[in-house]
Amino acid sequence: MKKQFTYIAAAFLFAGMLSAQKIDINAMPKPRPTPAINIAQPKTFQLSNGLTVMVVENNKLPRVNTTLSMDRPPYYEGNIAGVSHLMAEQLDNGTTNLSKDEFNKKVDFLGANISFSSTGATSNSLSKYFPEVLGLMADAIVNPKFSAEEIQNAKERIIEGLKADEKNASSIASKVSNALIYGKNTSRGEFETVESINKIQLADVQNIYNKYYTPDNAYLVIVGDVKFDQVKPLIEKAFGNWKKSNTKFAALEPASNLSKTEVNVVDVPTAVQSVLSVSNLNSLKMKDPNYFPATIANYILGGGGEARLFMNLREKNGFTYGAYSSMTASKYSPEFSAETSVRNEVTDKAVKELMNELNAISTVKPEELENAKAKLKGSFIMSLEKPETIARFAVNQKIQNLPSDFYTNYLKSIDKVTAADVSNAVKTTILPNQSRIFIAGKASDISEGLEKLGYPVKYFDKEANPVAKPAAQKVDTSVTIASVADKYINAIGGLAAVQKVTSITADATTKLQGMDMSMKLTQAKGGKMAMDMKMMGNTIQKIIFDGKDGYAETQGQKIPLNDKQKASMAEPELFPELTFAKSSDFKLAGIEKYNNEDSYVIKGAKQTYYYSVKTGLKTGEIKMGEGGAIPTSFADYKDVSGVKFPFTIIQNMGGMEINMTVQSYVLNQAKDSDFK
Repeated sequence: MKKQFTYIAAAFLFAGMLSAQKIDINAMPKPRPTPAINIAQPKTFQLSNGLTVMVVENNKLPRVNTTLSMDRPPYYEGNIAGVSHLMAEQLDNGTTNLSKDEFNKKVDFLGANISFSSTGATSNSLSKYFPEVLGLMADAIVNPKFSAEEIQNAKERIIEGLKADEKNASSIASKVSNALIYGKNTSRGEFETVESINKIQLADVQNIYNKYYTPDNAYLVIVGDVKFDQVKPLIEKAFGNWKKSNTKFAALEPASNLSKTEVNVVDVPTAVQSVLSVSNLNSLKMKDPNYFPATIANYILGGGGEARLFMNLREKNGFTYGAYSSMTASKYSPEFSAETSVRNEVTDKAVKELMNELNAISTVKPEELENAKAKLKGSFIMSLEKPETIARFAVNQKIQNLPSDFYTNYLKSIDKVTAADVSNAVKTTILPNQSRIFIAGKASDISEGLEKLGYPVKYFDKEANPVAKPAAQKVDTSVTIASVADKYINAIGGLAAVQKVTSITADATTKLQGMDMSMKLTQAKGGKMAMDMKMMGNTIQKIIFDGKDGYAETQGQKIPLNDKQKASMAEPELFPELTFAKSSDFKLAGIEKYNNEDSYVIKGAKQTYYYSVKTGLKTGEIKMGEGGAIPTSFADYKDVSGVKFPFTIIQNMGGMEINMTVQSYVLNQAKDSDFK
């Protein structure tokens, strides 16, 4: 009881203090003074093979983070583009001392993480296992075991990914915009293709490893619960036999900005959103006086949810889910870029608003400047808790030739930036009059609006080659919605055969993130539907709809379908083509490429269907769902009891392509109990 009285008295005392101070709860708290930053300087030594080792002792936690970084310019891979990526994949396939299984079992047993890239490696472990984990990491790097079989397996995985990306607007945008900026036949602009991956042989992988995956100009940073005197002999033993190459790198191919801003478009006929970026090259380095002002300018422009791009394109106009920008002070590829993805119909408006913001960023308000400083300082302070941050600082200091107190004075450098500094930095880093406005999207939907913006508009294919503006194909006057529907019905078996179908059950399989998944889908007239998706024999999702009501089940939990979901499922016919001629909801919108075939486009309010001009078969459809548009492609039609159905169905959900192979179709066997 005595303690309770104490708490109550304290509460009244605190309330009285609040009243006396008359605190304004609506006022923003005043920023506290900038704290002093103490960043431990690494103890450094170098091996005879050129490997520079930096050790930062930090015993707050019993963990050790190891980072290997290679400071080398990009190099041109040519007709085997992708070989470095493939080589790095091989480094965790075992060593000349340990098989792949032995290697992975040891890593798992130690509770460690080891990963490799074409420019280095990382590992994390408890400090008591650090010597063993370091030894495993070094063994993989110094004594890799390359095999033709593993390389072939890797090639097949990479090619599968490349084929999946062929219709992905984001993937297309990434590779083509880079190729246009630097040149597709240069070290910074080349990209992997199915052909280049197929050409890679064992000897190519070994050659790339010997020339470029070497200790020359490499940095090994160890941060954590270690002692320098104990670590040094471990490093010398583990990496001492790693051979240097003395490789001479060719000078980087020249790259420059456009003399005048232009729009570059890659046509992605299946895209329901335009992937949009605006970029320019600059010469910004971390040691430049403009570095901190440029960083602040970028934060105000596109650094997060309160930045100008986000507030304009998302909050004000509702064009997108997000819009951001980046300022990269890279040693070899410094550039500025702003990116977003928007609905096709507002692509031109989004470009206009984005360019307005780029032109306006030379002037910043005092409150924007102070907010950006506070956020950047807070982010910097929080990042110091991560060992990988300290490792990155140590490497940056070396390769960017930064002063020794660069990070110690980081917060002070931010504090010193003025609005005038920001304005001056923008003049040399954000160049709206010399930018490349790049768009990967559906040209037939966006070209007209883009060409009215006042910029030159140029078109490219998915391999970054210049092409003529995609021209809309004219539809013969004899072609109507009814004739397209009739041609499809006849192509799959004829009206009499189609009308006999009362239900369709399909069993299909696919891979999701490398794991086998099966799906059983039953549909019946009246909009009835039952879907059961399984992985490793367990149901991961089930959807049941009896034409009027239904539910979704995930992990044993049933959730009733909402009205919008039920409305989207309530299609009376199994074949919507039977209703086209009677409906005013659809229109013939022309001819477009879909699934690499010229296809008639039948467009509705929430669904668009595509039918091969040549065969009449349905090549695909795009349906608007709650999470956005879902494009689907159909191929490999086969006869099932007198009616043809597609046995390959490729669906794109949220940028992830799901390739389903139908194992079987069963007609007219569904019962009402299937939809309960």
